[in-house]
Amino acid sequence: MPALSLAALSPGGAVRVRLPFLAVLLGLLLSGCGINNIPTYEENAKAKWSDVQNQYQRRSDLIPNIVNTVKGEAGFEQDTLTKVVEARASVGRMTVTPETLNDPEAFAKFQKAQGELGSALQRLMVISENYPNLKANAAFQDLRAQLEGTENRIAIARKRYIDTVREYNTTIALLQNQLGKMLTGAKEKPQFTVENEAAISKPPTVDFNKKP
Repeated sequence: MPALSLAALSPGGAVRVRLPFLAVLLGLLLSGCGINNIPTYEENAKAKWSDVQNQYQRRSDLIPNIVNTVKGEAGFEQDTLTKVVEARASVGRMTVTPETLNDPEAFAKFQKAQGELGSALQRLMVISENYPNLKANAAFQDLRAQLEGTENRIAIARKRYIDTVREYNTTIALLQNQLGKMLTGAKEKPQFTVENEAAISKPPTVDFNKKP
């Protein structure tokens, strides 16, 4: 039988024996409370949000060329052009920061502004179908194709963000992750309200045969 050292049998030795055990136990407790996963999920959400913003910016950058092209069409509805320009300006005035992701009110305002811009653009495109010169204009048709592609990219980026935020919110809501949530200061992130945004962005019904 191996001899026990006096240091191990002394009170100080007992403390030295317990400390590594307590450190391992604490490590196990922390690793199972979400303290490692929560920051990872949050960074993923930020990355997906950056993709959403990039696609929205791509759409915004197309608008001046679209508006300038349509301006050259005689008799085009000025009210429609004005609404597109004003909606774009409204979006441009908004300051979007990482904190916006944790502020339901600011996030809702951003979403509403982008939805209104999308709606104004859709109306412009619907009305442009009534102008043969625009339909025959290769530059305008190229811009239309770019816009349609951008709208698809927005939808994909937004869906990825929604899925990532759902995963993040679910993680911090789990009972076993409450310690990790407290230690990291994690807060639930607001979501895109897909149904409401779809209603905002729904293109209007335009009857070109209706008499003014």
